[in-house]
Amino acid sequence: MMTARNIHNGTVAVLGNGPVGQTTALLLARWGIRVIVLDGRPERDPIGSKAICQQRDVLEVWAAVGVGEQVAAEGVTWDTASTFYRNEKLFTQPFVDNGRSAFPPFVNISQARTEELLDERIAAEPLIEVRWGHHVDGIDQDEAGVRVLCTTADGPAVVPVDYAVATMGARADAFRRHLGLDFAGRTFDDKFLICDIKTDIPDWAHERRFYFDPEWNPGRQVLIHPCPDSTFRIDWQVPGDYDLDAEAASGALDRRIRQIIGNDLDYEIVWKSVYRFHARLVDRMRVGRVLVAGDCAHLVSPFGARGLNSGVGDAENAAWKLAFVLRGWADESLLDTYDTERRAAALENIEVTSATMDFLVPQTDELRARRVRILGAAAGDPDARAQVDSGRLAEPFWYVDSPLTTPDPTRPFTGRPAKGVAPQPVPGVLLPDMPVRAGRAVRLRALAREGFLLLHGSAVDPESVRTLALGATRAPVRIHGIDDLDPSAALAESLSAAPHEVWVIRPDAHIAAVVDGTDPEALVAAVQAAAGRTATPLAAVG
Repeated sequence: MMTARNIHNGTVAVLGNGPVGQTTALLLARWGIRVIVLDGRPERDPIGSKAICQQRDVLEVWAAVGVGEQVAAEGVTWDTASTFYRNEKLFTQPFVDNGRSAFPPFVNISQARTEELLDERIAAEPLIEVRWGHHVDGIDQDEAGVRVLCTTADGPAVVPVDYAVATMGARADAFRRHLGLDFAGRTFDDKFLICDIKTDIPDWAHERRFYFDPEWNPGRQVLIHPCPDSTFRIDWQVPGDYDLDAEAASGALDRRIRQIIGNDLDYEIVWKSVYRFHARLVDRMRVGRVLVAGDCAHLVSPFGARGLNSGVGDAENAAWKLAFVLRGWADESLLDTYDTERRAAALENIEVTSATMDFLVPQTDELRARRVRILGAAAGDPDARAQVDSGRLAEPFWYVDSPLTTPDPTRPFTGRPAKGVAPQPVPGVLLPDMPVRAGRAVRLRALAREGFLLLHGSAVDPESVRTLALGATRAPVRIHGIDDLDPSAALAESLSAAPHEVWVIRPDAHIAAVVDGTDPEALVAAVQAAAGRTATPLAAVG
């Protein structure tokens, strides 16, 4: 967390008090921005575990607001993802960390508990005010600000703010229509039955297991996730006309569960539900002074855990950009890049998860036959194994094509890496994390999240870098020698950094540029681009 803040008078309304809204509010407050959180419900309704799977880099975002370590400590850590065809294991996916993160690849914990932990931090934050019982009906906005129109138990209410972030979830159809947003996409025919089962299966306690065509769900799929308190999330693919109430009443649900856990174990159903999955995206994620985030902006199938994890990415992107605009560190045009970057992230998530769904639920006889051939050959054929799609698990989006990123021809982005593998550090990619010393022991990404971070090699004059950077941006800038931060050379090795280079890191810990530290114009241009400004001639800087 930042140790000191200069409080700004600007205010942001966060519309919706789920985990994406909570994260947005806490991140804005971290930057010294006042926040009003509005939610139509009378109070929190902790029903069901919902989104359970949190990715390593999301835990680091939550660490910035004081809950990442506790989520990791309370959740179930897993670092193995195995895929089976019937009863034969096809492969186990590795997870490669280019740095030395404090967090495991994935942690499973119920969304209800995550919301509790975020609520505790919000209650301790004087810059955040939560107003339950405020149903958002619409907004009026102009160049001066936003007026959020609400219905409360006491009648209509108007909440005036500078900007708003809509995190109202998947069912915000009326609000999307009010903003004039299209929410195009597709709905998948098959349903998925989800049960949280409390029972004792020690061998499965730290492994995500995915089954194609198991004998206890022939022709369809089953996914099993370990959760805290000896609980397992089990997802069954079921026909479109599946009736959960009828199956529970007939005893067929008990038989379905027994086919997986056996007849000897006692179990308790903690939560159950049926979903039909969607792939949808709004046509824009910025509407004037309103940014749209999380499920309010995009829906994907859960195979890959890309829903809430992507929503947290929206939250961080929106928060630092709104804060920079409100504090006068950037022009309002910076907010356009929220739409550019996070719609690109959503499009990739839809592409990845839709490809998974098409493999799980092939729509033609030809595609069904192809899947059977691939699965039948996968155990002994590496090429066939590579075509098995049991879900590409959540990963950060790489802003390689963003207008805030300055490409480096010597470090090109070579495309989406293998599953579970982080790309090499290049402009647009998230900075590897590791412990460093900057006058105090700190994580590298935590240092980056305090403003712009400039890392320089041993052949670069830090005072020259400081002068140029402070002339190029009004935002906070921290400048550190790579070897000073980490004398062991692990950081330099992880980055493959050269002595003459300067690495420009954004406030969300993504690499914005790698430039020659002896080229002042290149450095100024990269810093200004990262702040959303067109570079000014060097003679005008200083």
